[in-house]
Amino acid sequence: MPQRNTKQRNLVLDAVRSRKDHPSADEIYLDVRKEDGRISRGTVYRNLNILAESGEITHVKVPSADRYDLRRDLHYHFFCTSCGAVSDVPIPYHEEYDRQAEEETGFVIQRHRMVFEGLCSKCRTGAEQRVQIKSRIRVKDERRV
Repeated sequence: MPQRNTKQRNLVLDAVRSRKDHPSADEIYLDVRKEDGRISRGTVYRNLNILAESGEITHVKVPSADRYDLRRDLHYHFFCTSCGAVSDVPIPYHEEYDRQAEEETGFVIQRHRMVFEGLCSKCRTGAEQRVQIKSRIRVKDERRV
């Protein structure tokens, strides 16, 4: 049974469309509340699930919180283990993984999802700077001895 298009669903979809990142359900809820102060968190979450199930948006599962993506093509994601940022990974989707998994297991594979984890460039730079500062402090301390 097809879902009817509601004002709330359109507000949720517009909120996802307006973002260039991979927002969490809570971030989308806060954006939608700016447009409709009476909308409930449950309504936003329910509509996100409906939009993801219908294929209008993509549900991205990462460790900190589920995220949503306007891109619907098969692609990979990166999750920063420091700041929680989620971004697209610009490498091609490898359909051969699906075929290989089918051959090895006998399962019918529809697709696979992959989330790379590590430090984003911003957090990596910050971590490198902290290491450099600690190294300089150690050198100064060694000179005093």
